[in-house]
Amino acid sequence: MKNKKSSYTEIMKSRNISKNVPSEHPVLNMYIQMVIDEALFIRKKALLEERINDALDTKNEKEFMNLSHEYKKLKSIG
Repeated sequence: MKNKKSSYTEIMKSRNISKNVPSEHPVLNMYIQMVIDEALFIRKKALLEERINDALDTKNEKEFMNLSHEYKKLKSIG
């Protein structure tokens, strides 16, 4: 068994060289984008629900119909 002493810097350099796996980055980027898209979708849906409820409370039929149509389109996407 060889007894090899290396400095911390040398060990870290060798780890960085062996980690050269560029194929993981696109998958990670895609996953991050999916999380962001889902968060934006949930937020937009919640805001539409809030505005629809406000339109119902104020009995604004035109606003309710417009928002309901937009909500329906959003639900069909997600």
